[in-house]
Amino acid sequence: MRIELTTAPGDPARPNEDWVSQVLPAAGRGGALVVLDGVTPPPGNGDCVHDVPWFTARLGGALTELSGSRRDMTLTEILAESIRRTADAHRDTCDLSHPRTPQATVVLARWDEEYVEHLVLSDSVLLLESPDGTVRAVLDDRLDRVPGSSLVSDEVADALARNKEGGFFTAAADPSVAARAVTGRTPTRELRSLAALTDGASRWVEKFREGDWADCLALIRKAGVRGLVERVRELEAADTSRTYLRRSKTHDDATAVFVEL
Repeated sequence: MRIELTTAPGDPARPNEDWVSQVLPAAGRGGALVVLDGVTPPPGNGDCVHDVPWFTARLGGALTELSGSRRDMTLTEILAESIRRTADAHRDTCDLSHPRTPQATVVLARWDEEYVEHLVLSDSVLLLESPDGTVRAVLDDRLDRVPGSSLVSDEVADALARNKEGGFFTAAADPSVAARAVTGRTPTRELRSLAALTDGASRWVEKFREGDWADCLALIRKAGVRGLVERVRELEAADTSRTYLRRSKTHDDATAVFVEL
């Protein structure tokens, strides 16, 4: 088994709001990965004394612990419990009912000799590669289906539709959103690798249209996850006319993980 990961801030002057971890038990073939993309709030909006990196570290730590130690829990149950624990850590000091309370997108994957389980909430992506090279993208595309989301900035679209019926959902303070995640499992023998990308890394496909998901995984195999992120940065810098970026921020936090089973 081989695991490779990288994460890079969109702006070196700001904290990286992504969070990534891996779990490799000392015994057995199993493992897990956790990838979070913290949602950047507008300045002065919200009533929480904690910043997004605090939130993603808390949530990511709980997800990592439970993914590695509680094989009796489903990934949906693990996400719900991790959200509850994180909310409990700051509900006495912060207004968790505010729509811009700290929150994040989630990718979880857990594997053993029999199955690879997965969970995706919001707009990060998980790629599953079969032994024959076929690549399946696990996506939660509800944000893309929000009416008018292509006509406004990412930040405005988020504010209009986040954690609302008819919109899309992120991990914030409500454990029940775990049930909204896209989940599934695949026999381990039917997969040879998987990759998890926050939307800052998946721009290579989703914004710049450099190739499809199979091409993206091929690039990761050739250049590594760091090579993918470096290529995204080159494309961002070259798009001075904002032909592809349009209303999106020029650089976003970018995280990628590759697991060869």
